[in-house]
Amino acid sequence: MNKNYLSEVPRLVRGVVDIIQKEELLLKLEQANATKTPLRVKVGFDPTTPDLHLGHTVLFQKMRLFQEYGHEVIFLIGDFTGMIGDPSGRSETRSPLTREAVQNNAKTYTDQIFKMLDPEKTSVRFNSEWMASMRSEQMVTLMSQYTVARLLERDDFKKRFQQSHPISLHEFLYPLIQGYDSVMLKSDIELGGTDQKFNLLVGRELQKIYGQPPQVVMTLPLLLGLDGQKKMSKTFNNAILLEDAPAVMFGKIMSIRDEQMIDYYDLLTNSDPDEIRSLHPMEAKQRLACILVEQYHGKNEAQAAQDVFDITVGRKAGEAEELYINVAPLLLIDLLCTEGFSKSRGAARRLILQGGITLNGEKVVDPNYSLTVAPESVCDLKVGKKIRRVLKVKDETMGR
Repeated sequence: MNKNYLSEVPRLVRGVVDIIQKEELLLKLEQANATKTPLRVKVGFDPTTPDLHLGHTVLFQKMRLFQEYGHEVIFLIGDFTGMIGDPSGRSETRSPLTREAVQNNAKTYTDQIFKMLDPEKTSVRFNSEWMASMRSEQMVTLMSQYTVARLLERDDFKKRFQQSHPISLHEFLYPLIQGYDSVMLKSDIELGGTDQKFNLLVGRELQKIYGQPPQVVMTLPLLLGLDGQKKMSKTFNNAILLEDAPAVMFGKIMSIRDEQMIDYYDLLTNSDPDEIRSLHPMEAKQRLACILVEQYHGKNEAQAAQDVFDITVGRKAGEAEELYINVAPLLLIDLLCTEGFSKSRGAARRLILQGGITLNGEKVVDPNYSLTVAPESVCDLKVGKKIRRVLKVKDETMGR
């Protein structure tokens, strides 16, 4: 534990929208350092899809920071609440997921989260551990702790009620169960997006009712997706997935709007916003893309992804152009360098390994591939998605 708990506060609260209550946070940090007892920091994710995206990593950044200060992060997979469907920000009832679908989605989460989180300081839990065995009388007791009037104070429920849009009874269970998760986990702090504020506050209230110290609620901004209008979500088809191939992730990041860049830097990196503002938008985006692809795929993959982007976007697409080569075998790496597709042999090698080269419709992933074009024949070369050349044998009599 950090000996000076006050040194933790500035970084922990950076970028946070709501802290309820800050005084309680300071007290919990002070007690944790005095007793050498890590705080239990709860964050919940419903496995409604098998993919995590950069929007989720806004929370991961803060979770990782708590771990750096010695605290325990509880990564709660809502395999039970996932079958209900979070009504947050919804104007209509979600379609319930089957247990099988939720469990299949949950399997991928544990593979993805440790790209950022420290496995030694992360507890992965499932709320079906206690909800699947809850008896009906226990559920009735839980439901008796909140009134319909209180639940209708929630903005999305209130709007749907006022507009006569249906609200299913099972949706009222969602915030109660999410709050009950905090009781079962005895969480000290719960993190969530700003759209989760109501659910997180229910957790505080239920902990008081069940005789526990209330958790501190900390909300963080929602990351807008590629459309620049809605929060990042696979449902809205505007997400950058953690499992996207490096070149795909790089390209998506390069497509974000200029005005979104500072938010992306602020929410997803530790970069200095003032330094970023001094850069040309294209340079700033390329730096952002390199940082994020390296973080989730590694340095070599990030460089290869940039090479692919430079080639496929940096040169204009058009009709296939003829390119004449010698009859003798020619290393593909040498061809890519001599014809300007790559700046160096290292870049050409990464481009091949990244899957950016196609010959006659087949991907070439062997960096030692030797290319031969028979006389009076052609070979279709495709670099990335846009640059295409038809290779022909060089004819010395043509004066080329």
